[in-house]
Amino acid sequence: MTEVQKPTILVVDDTPDNLKLVSGLLRDNYRVKLANSGEFALEIAQSAFPPDLILLDIMMPEMDGYTVCFHLKANPKTAHIPVIFLTAKVEISDETKGFELGAVDYITKPISPPIIMSRVAAHLAMKKMQDMLRDQNHFLEMEVQKRTAEVDAIQDVTIHAMASLAETRDRDTGNHIRRTQHYVKLLAEKLRKHPRFCVFLDDDHTIKMLFKSAPLHDIGKVGIPDKILLKPGRFESYEFEIMKSHTTLGRNAIIQAEKELGLEVLFLSLAKEIAYGHQEKWDGSGYPQGLSGDNIPISARLMAVADVYDALISRRVYKLGMSHEKAVQIIKEGRGTHFDPDMVDAFIYLQHEFRIIAARFADSDADMARKAEYIAISITEKV
Repeated sequence: MTEVQKPTILVVDDTPDNLKLVSGLLRDNYRVKLANSGEFALEIAQSAFPPDLILLDIMMPEMDGYTVCFHLKANPKTAHIPVIFLTAKVEISDETKGFELGAVDYITKPISPPIIMSRVAAHLAMKKMQDMLRDQNHFLEMEVQKRTAEVDAIQDVTIHAMASLAETRDRDTGNHIRRTQHYVKLLAEKLRKHPRFCVFLDDDHTIKMLFKSAPLHDIGKVGIPDKILLKPGRFESYEFEIMKSHTTLGRNAIIQAEKELGLEVLFLSLAKEIAYGHQEKWDGSGYPQGLSGDNIPISARLMAVADVYDALISRRVYKLGMSHEKAVQIIKEGRGTHFDPDMVDAFIYLQHEFRIIAARFADSDADMARKAEYIAISITEKV
C-alpha cells in the first residue's frame, strides 16, 4: 500500500513521549499526524485533508480531550471522524462521558499495542463502510432530485400543452394562461398569512401547486363548439348554457386523469377545483353549482379574480380590451358580490404588480402597448 493510499491517523497528546510511542506503533500501516494540543488537533481535523481517525488524550492543558471531542462532533465537517479516547483516566464515569460525547471507543493507559492496533483497524473498517453508504446515499439523493426535476418539467410542459390546446382555439387569448397563473400566485403569496387563508396557503408547496394547476382552469373549452366559443356577439340563452358547461367538462376530464393515474395528486385536486369553481360568485349567482361565500374553494376564488381581471383588459373577438384603471374599478365594484372581499382588497393592494404581469406577458398587437409599459415601469423601478 502506498503512502497516499494509507489511512491517516491523528494522534493528540501533550506528552512528547506518548506521541512518539503511539506514532511508532502506527507508522508502518498508516500515515500519522501529530498534535500536542487540542487547538492544533482541531485545526488539522478541519483542514482540507482531515484524518480518517483520531486517537485523543483527555488530560491536556488549556483544552482537554472532552472539549476537543465536543467541538469535533458539533462541526458537520468533522462529525463523521471516529474518535478513540486514549487516556489514563480509568473511572467508569470518565468512560461514560467519553461515549456520551460521541467517541467510538475508549482505551486506557498503559498502552497495549495489540489492543490499539486491533481497535484502530476495526473502526477504520467501519468508517470505510459508513463513508461508502454516505456517498451512495448522497448519489441516490442527487438522482432523486434530478428525476424529480425532470418529472416536474415534463409535468409543466404537459399542463401548458393541454391548456394551450383550449386557449389557442381562441386567437385572442394567447398568453392568458400565463398571466392568470402569475396573478393567482401573486394573490396567494399576499394572502398566505391572512387568518382566513393561512391554513390552506400554509406552505410554499401549496402555492407552487396552485401555480402549476392554474393553467387548466379553462381546459373544458376544448369541448365547446367553435361557433359558440368564437361567436363575436352575445350568446343566445341555449348557447350560454353550452358555454357554461366548460366548467363541468374541465372537471370531468381531470377526474378521468385522476382515475387513470390511480392516486391523488395535489395539483390535480386544485386544478379540478379551479376548473369547476372559477365561475362561481361570492353572492351565489355564479355557475355551475351556485355556490356562495366560503363554500367556494379558495383556489377557485383566487382564479375568479385573476380570470376576470385578465378578461377585462384583454381583447376578444367580441370586444376590445379596457384600460387597467377601468378593470380595477370593476373588480372593486364586485367586492362582496362577485368576489371574495378580502381577495379584492389584496388585488387592489397588488394592482401595480398585476399591471406589470399583464404587460410582461402581452400577446396581441393591441397589447404591445402594455409590453412597452412594462419595460418603462421596470426601468423606472431600477432607477
